[in-house]
Amino acid sequence: MRGLRYALEQALEAHRVPPKPAERLNKPFRAEDFAAAKRFKGGCIHCHNVNEFQRADLKSEGKWRREDIWVYPLPENVGLTLDVDVGNLVKSVQADSPAAKVGVKPGDYVKMLNGNPVASFADASYGLHKSPIKGEIPIAWLHEGKEQTAKLVVGEGWRKTNLTWRPSMLDILPSLPLSGDDLKPEEKKALGIAENRLGFRQDKFVHSTLKVVGVMKDDVVIGVDGKEMMGTMDDFLGYVRRNYLVGDQIFLNLMREGKRLDVMLKLR
Repeated sequence: MRGLRYALEQALEAHRVPPKPAERLNKPFRAEDFAAAKRFKGGCIHCHNVNEFQRADLKSEGKWRREDIWVYPLPENVGLTLDVDVGNLVKSVQADSPAAKVGVKPGDYVKMLNGNPVASFADASYGLHKSPIKGEIPIAWLHEGKEQTAKLVVGEGWRKTNLTWRPSMLDILPSLPLSGDDLKPEEKKALGIAENRLGFRQDKFVHSTLKVVGVMKDDVVIGVDGKEMMGTMDDFLGYVRRNYLVGDQIFLNLMREGKRLDVMLKLR
């Protein structure tokens, strides 16, 4: 609540000088005007539906990019952790991050991010949402009361974050229907798998989409696409859901009767 109050006070202060008419609003656009909305049979249009409609329209026009799924990146993606109660106060800066490299310090105040004023976590996330897939992001901040400006340099993949909680993304996030028990330490040792490495045994209920590509009961899953994976089965399934999309082709890394086996499948 303190953070909300702070953001509202900052907004009131910013609006003491009215913006020029041309800066007030873009041309209004109704959610119903999306072509995909006209095919929508779900009744009420929810906020998350708007993103789904936009993505569908861009896909039909051949303009949608895979990178566009990473909406509203976190300030942590550029190295900034902001205070909860004072939403533009820098609580910490990750070492070697884009923010650290331009000299932002804990205790500084972020004023602008990609041309957008910042008074809250949401403001920062919105500014990053409007930022490029790679390149430079303008930032302005106060350090010991003096305004500083710079450009955060970001590379491909910087926008990536966990999207699994967003209803608007559920139709493009894959569900890999593996199930089973994590191996015990002695079972991993017998197979030559380190104790902290991923290893779980597929149970007898092998999904039809897995059977058709050759996955069998008692196969031990050790990774995907040759990556060294840590953690449990749940960690693994979450990793796939966070890092791949429906339609992606992967190699499921297995062990069968003590021998390594790679199975190719298309995520559904």
